[in-house]
Amino acid sequence: MPPVAPFEFATAGRILFGAGTSAGLEALVASFGRRAFLVTGRSPRGSLGAFAAAVYRVAKEPTIGMMRDAAAAFRAASCDVVVAIGGGSAIDAGKAIAALAANDGDPLDYVEVIGRGLPLERAPFPFIAVPTTAGTGSEVTRNAVLGSPEHGVKVSLRSPLMLPRVAIVDPGLTLGLPPAVTASTGLDALTQVIEPYVCTRANPMTDALCLAGIRAVAGNLRTACRSGGGLPAREAMCRASLFGGLALANAGLGVVHGFAAPIGGMFDAPHGAVCAALLPFGVEANIRALRERAPESESLARYTEIARLLTGSPGAAAEDAVGWLRDLAGELGIPPLRAYGIAPEHVGDLVARATRASSMKANPLPLTPDELAGTLQQAL
Repeated sequence: MPPVAPFEFATAGRILFGAGTSAGLEALVASFGRRAFLVTGRSPRGSLGAFAAAVYRVAKEPTIGMMRDAAAAFRAASCDVVVAIGGGSAIDAGKAIAALAANDGDPLDYVEVIGRGLPLERAPFPFIAVPTTAGTGSEVTRNAVLGSPEHGVKVSLRSPLMLPRVAIVDPGLTLGLPPAVTASTGLDALTQVIEPYVCTRANPMTDALCLAGIRAVAGNLRTACRSGGGLPAREAMCRASLFGGLALANAGLGVVHGFAAPIGGMFDAPHGAVCAALLPFGVEANIRALRERAPESESLARYTEIARLLTGSPGAAAEDAVGWLRDLAGELGIPPLRAYGIAPEHVGDLVARATRASSMKANPLPLTPDELAGTLQQAL
């Protein structure tokens, strides 16, 4: 065996996983502070959130302007701990609020690409993440993705200090998700265990997580979407989402997320739905490019392993993963990107922006502008 290259692995301070784990949330919050600032995408599930001193609802994916206002609201309410209960948008917002409320200056001082990218001067306020969807894995990542409508981009506020103190992953909270949301978030979770597995920064720890996550999605996403309420399938999808967050935070992503960032910045398109629409075509573009320019690449062998896990066939070729993903997206009714107003005339601009996206840097190999354009056109 060749020696393993040095790697780092960092995650939330504590992860609680399993049905019913959210029941201890109120006591856990009290151990971190006296006045909780609750961030949610809608009304909290059941009694969750009854402890909150102030509530901030994130009706859509968070923007820099929203987080500027939310941090001010946190300070005005004299809060000392942030709790986010919801999907990836609520959790990203919670991370951003905890960081910005603890630091002076403007969000643009700290965000990447369009801002100054300065490091946080002080540690964020304690932050607890409670996901209610199985998709982004944001509960164990160190960044918050924020939109900037005036710039037409999504960018990250990023710091190792932003890892949540506690992540509570209770599959029971996902039981009420409708099929369409289950499908798009589930394919986002699948994207986030495929891309880190084939990326240039993969390591043995993220490999193990990705393989387990791929198996979980392959065997359970259809059931979760069909039944709408089976706890075993929901538990498996929550596990895959968690493993994807752990993997992407400690390895990298690729072409699908490289496109998702500029698309989300320019169009009112949910992140999970964008990844779901792009996934089969991003995988296809990478496999084709690897066969043409790097046939001995380890990433190509990894795509073959992915195909075997998805199809259940030991003799599957890498390309069989593409057919499986296309069939699944069709079966689950994933809308094409044109459903969000993306048209052929937008392809050139999106390709240029995707080329500069941070997620693209870990793709198994650089894709040409023509290859990127073809990927996007197929997803329309």
